Formats: sequence, C-alpha cells, structure tokens
Amino acid sequence: MQEFYAIDNYPIAIDVSKALFQEFISNENLGKSWLILSDNEIVGYIILTFVFSFEYQGKIAFLDELYLTEKARGKGIGSKAIAFIQSESHKLSLKLIYLEVEQHNEKAQKLYLAHDFELHNRKLMKHKIK
Repeated sequence: MQEFYAIDNYPIAIDVSKALFQEFISNENLGKSWLILSDNEIVGYIILTFVFSFEYQGKIAFLDELYLTEKARGKGIGSKAIAFIQSESHKLSLKLIYLEVEQHNEKAQKLYLAHDFELHNRKLMKHKIK
C-alpha cells in the first residue's frame, strides 16, 4: 500500500492503514480483498468495497484499490486481475463497479476501457467530514 500511495504522493499512516485493514477483513459486509500472485510472488493487491444503491437496485462495489508492482506491469497481470474482479462480481451479486483513476494514468484508463468500464457522465464530488 505504501508503494501504491507513493506513486501520487498520497499520505499514508501505516498504523492507521493496518487498523483499517483489520477492521475491513473482520466484516465481510464491507467488501473483499485479494493478493495478486505471479510466479508464487505477491505482485499486487485488490480492494473492493461494497455499497447499497437504490439507483442500481442492490449491492454495488467501489474498486477502491488495484495495485501492481512496477515489475509486474505490462505483462497482462492487470488484465487478468480485472477479469477476475468481473468474474467475482457475479458471485457477489454486484450490480455495478465504480472506480477512480488518476487523470495522468493513461495506461490504467486504457486497461479499464478495454474491459468494458465506461467513463461516467457525472462528476465525482466529495465532502470530507472534519
């Protein structure tokens, strides 16, 4: 997670992230996470979080994090990871998967578009609770 956050200089508090991950994996209603392996080595991870939506008539997910180490990129592993998520979405009875991608990350955008993700016609907004 530290490597992923460092790409765009996002702050990370390791102790907070560890506590949040413990909370996350202890409650299956919050979502699912997977490690990505290649040649018996961990090369990334996926975190999918769940939301209930009236608009989409049921459970939807937010692809909160999909990370591959630099040496794992460009080898088709990301494509397999997305195909895996899409397969799991049926098992999890999901209606939709949302995700965010940085404007500068054109490779990730192309990867998601190639897997039938679409640009959303709405603007994502946020309100941070203080």
